[in-house]
Amino acid sequence: MKQNKISYNLYILIGITIIAVVYYILTVKTDGEMSVSNETPSMSFFITSANPGKGADLGGLAGADMYCKTLAENSGVKGKEWRAYLSTTASETEKSVNARDRIGNGPWYNYKGELIASNLDELHSENAITKATALTEKGEVVSGRGDTVNVHDILTGSDDKGMLVATTTDTTCNNWTSSDKGSAYVGHHDRIGLNESAPMKSWNSSHLTRGCSLEALKSTGGGGLFYCFAKK
Repeated sequence: MKQNKISYNLYILIGITIIAVVYYILTVKTDGEMSVSNETPSMSFFITSANPGKGADLGGLAGADMYCKTLAENSGVKGKEWRAYLSTTASETEKSVNARDRIGNGPWYNYKGELIASNLDELHSENAITKATALTEKGEVVSGRGDTVNVHDILTGSDDKGMLVATTTDTTCNNWTSSDKGSAYVGHHDRIGLNESAPMKSWNSSHLTRGCSLEALKSTGGGGLFYCFAKK
């Protein structure tokens, strides 16, 4: 009888242990996994909250990239490789660059963790870029057409597919080094323009600016802002 009682107690102990392990798996561990899967993605896309100070002279692609990185890190997002969404023309020493080829393969999320586009094809077709989602690195809405101050012209130097605009006209303000002569192609982040045509609703390829100075950019509804994407 005494041996049977010991065996019975052992079975009870084993049963309690099994229940405890199962409970841990179904609650503590599962909750932990759920918290990871529900975590808001970190920012990997934004519009610069301000121009660096010299209009379309961004210090070339390198200067623009560094500005993206600085703004992102000042907002607490570190460890990402940032690229400005800008195209450039060929020179004697450099090949032309397409904006779409600089930014990686996605996905990209805004300040709030909202998905902007899953990949390059989606970004250049049915993306989620609107005035409400194309936020700055601070999570602020960029003013657009209809607001007291309109800065919806976003520098890109690109066509609607993210490629360098094929024309003899300057479309990149001398590869983002001019704050005076030249012009640049811009897109409308708010998808609103003078009419209902496709270019006026394009986020990345709407029209040319009147010049490259900050004053010239402002005259057509801009502020010298540009898009930043995390390459990885």
